[in-house]
Amino acid sequence: MQNGMDGNNLLAALREDDRAVVEPLLRAVTLPVGDRLFEPGDSIEQCYFPCGSAIASFYVVLEDGRAIETAMVGREGALGGVVSNGRLPAFARATVLHEGRFLKISLAELDRIKDQRRSVERLFNRYADCFAAQIFQAVACNAAHGIEQRAARWLLASQERTSSSRIQLTQEQLAGLLGVGRSYVGRVLAKLRSEGMVATRHRAIEVLDEDRLSAVSCDCNALIKAHFDEVLRGVYPD
Repeated sequence: MQNGMDGNNLLAALREDDRAVVEPLLRAVTLPVGDRLFEPGDSIEQCYFPCGSAIASFYVVLEDGRAIETAMVGREGALGGVVSNGRLPAFARATVLHEGRFLKISLAELDRIKDQRRSVERLFNRYADCFAAQIFQAVACNAAHGIEQRAARWLLASQERTSSSRIQLTQEQLAGLLGVGRSYVGRVLAKLRSEGMVATRHRAIEVLDEDRLSAVSCDCNALIKAHFDEVLRGVYPD
């Protein structure tokens, strides 16, 4: 089906009767890298569910114009008003990081369904708990772990969500995602490349040795996955 929900793990976790209500209201769109779903202050009117290898990220925009990634969302979740009721203003920027298929639903329709079906509301509330845990872990990671650990964690998280060892990303983009200068990222990638863990391609980074890269990474991804498995088993990408 055009609007098939299996590409998004959160939607696939809905009860069968809830799926029958939600699915007809979803619209499938294909979005390119860099497409902005919303900006700070925008009234959020649509909720987006990444499918398959599609990824979007939240960014906090600083006074000097820099945009720092705060959370990555793939097929395990959703962006924009999935928990709150009403078209509230966005706090962060949401941008497509890896092109692909998204399902979207108007917040007016989603709010109506949540009001009528507590099982849908409970599922999305549990996802909100997992998403908050992801934010908390990211804050702790940025404060406690080095650039090499964080870069390895980010590459592994991207690989999990896309199911591909080839990540469409430039060194400059990775530096922006990590909130550091390009020269720092360049040195980290050079070290990982010299040790055979990654290869840099044209506008891409390829993971060559996932096990060794995991050893370099901090354990933040594993902690988030464990929390997802406890609260929403089977939703976080394998």
